[in-house]
Amino acid sequence: MNGILPLWKPKGLTSHDCVIKVRKWYKTKKVGHAGTLDPEVEGVLPICIGQATKIVPFLMDTDKTYITEMKLGIATETEDQQGKVIAEKEVNNPPSQQEIENVLQSFQGTITQVPPMYSAVKVKGKRLYEYARQGLHVERPKRQITIHQIEHLPSEQSDRTIRMKVVCSKGTYIRTLCVDIGKRLGYPAHMSDLVRIESGPIRQQDTIHLQTVEKAFTQNRHSELLLPIERGIEHLDTLFVDESTKKRVLFGQKLPKPVGQLQTNPFAVKYDNQLLAIYQIHPKVPHEIKPVRVFNE
Repeated sequence: MNGILPLWKPKGLTSHDCVIKVRKWYKTKKVGHAGTLDPEVEGVLPICIGQATKIVPFLMDTDKTYITEMKLGIATETEDQQGKVIAEKEVNNPPSQQEIENVLQSFQGTITQVPPMYSAVKVKGKRLYEYARQGLHVERPKRQITIHQIEHLPSEQSDRTIRMKVVCSKGTYIRTLCVDIGKRLGYPAHMSDLVRIESGPIRQQDTIHLQTVEKAFTQNRHSELLLPIERGIEHLDTLFVDESTKKRVLFGQKLPKPVGQLQTNPFAVKYDNQLLAIYQIHPKVPHEIKPVRVFNE
């Protein structure tokens, strides 16, 4: 069975917990998720099954959309609501709507982030959270990320809480974004809530809850829950080939680079409506294209 299960991950489970459940239900080890969500975060978690596991890196390499809340006046060691408080400041003069808007817009575009100590980023072969748990602080690698859109949303919470919609590139730490925005507003801050509403082409309205998946198995309708593999690579251009070229593609052969019809690299290769492979321009032979993944089942 091949396809993408558009799961809505609940709070309280790790992304890997969800993968384990799906492996058990679909009776296959070929299961992988396309972008980790922390246990206390809920939201869109695409889970790839069978041949769809081949597109995991390409689906992970897409933009994500989040609804988040940040709380001013308190900073924590983990940058979210789970961590130990490390700084406090009374919010006696909450920032105005205009001040918030101005600061948020200053974060739009390509910016530099330093990942939090409590994260899975590796430094010298160890995860940062491993150093943090030992009480060690190491120099963390800066990374360039892109905030495509950041919007201040209405909130029924106190003046200390700022609610936002963020559309960002992969690798963005929303926790760190909240901390940095708080600093710009003059206060310690942390992320108090986070929901992922889009992961690339997979949206909240596409998703299915775990209880629904389990129920579908009792009714033998589990195959109906899967999205086609192509849905996860909608952001890639498509090269259509004829029947003779199809055979070469399925054998994983290199091909001459097509002229002027592709804007993305890599890109999908199809025969009619059949997805055959994902190809890229050959890094050493620019007039050729070579396969990255072949869908041969």
